Amino acid sequence: MVVHVGLLPLSSSCLPSLPRLPRLSSTKHRTFAMAVVSEDPVREWILSEGNATQITRISPVGGGCINRASHYDTDAGSFFVKTNRSIGPSMFEGEALGLGAMFETGTIRVPKPFKFGPLPTGGSYIIMEFIEFGSRRSNQSVLGRKLAEMHKAGKSEKGFGFEVNNTVGSTPQINTWSSDWIQFYGEHRLGYQLQLALDQYGDSTIYEKGQRLVKSMAPLFDNVVIEPCLLHGDLWSGNISSDKNGEPVILDPACYCKLKLVQISVCCRIDHLKSNCVANC
Repeated sequence: MVVHVGLLPLSSSCLPSLPRLPRLSSTKHRTFAMAVVSEDPVREWILSEGNATQITRISPVGGGCINRASHYDTDAGSFFVKTNRSIGPSMFEGEALGLGAMFETGTIRVPKPFKFGPLPTGGSYIIMEFIEFGSRRSNQSVLGRKLAEMHKAGKSEKGFGFEVNNTVGSTPQINTWSSDWIQFYGEHRLGYQLQLALDQYGDSTIYEKGQRLVKSMAPLFDNVVIEPCLLHGDLWSGNISSDKNGEPVILDPACYCKLKLVQISVCCRIDHLKSNCVANC
């Protein structure tokens, strides 16, 4: 049995060879770069590198509580744009790199990211593919199989972590690379969240109990072969949908490289989503 509890870096060495996303300008990470600030960088990109000559309609899209979302209709197709007036480009950089990493596995549908950058009056934006969602949820067993395929395809040679820190919602997530899964999870996941809770609420009892858990994790992984693979990182019902053909779509990731357990008999649990992962269990 192979259980994917997912993770992955963005280096080309750990991703399958698939067509690259549009190269929009000189890049810092893969094909993405922070845009030079203009009066309306979203409109500027759509009417240049987005190959549109006119924007015919801009419609608000509901459902999010952190960012403002819009659907741009153009004569070259549709684009999905998110903006945030109070958070800088680093949040959308993490999202763009995560979407790009999942897209390049060629396993499950995600919106293709095109560009992110700062807004002239403060804040940031991201432009991505617009996917028309269907009226029904995707088949859960298909979703489970495609997630498992993504975990298998997204291998990491750098260990556990990601190219940049990102966010779960608006909560920071530290992704410093580590070759040791127990150390990474204890320090950058459980330990970091425990520290945030202590700083926010001052509850030392929970913090101390959590630290005892961190220190006692190692025996849980005795005699287990651990390999890092790509994880969506924030998979819940609000970040799952389906396209108009009923194929599953996942979005709003907080990607990082997490463990894949090999040669261990446990029930399959993918991306914290209880699915029938019959293809890999």
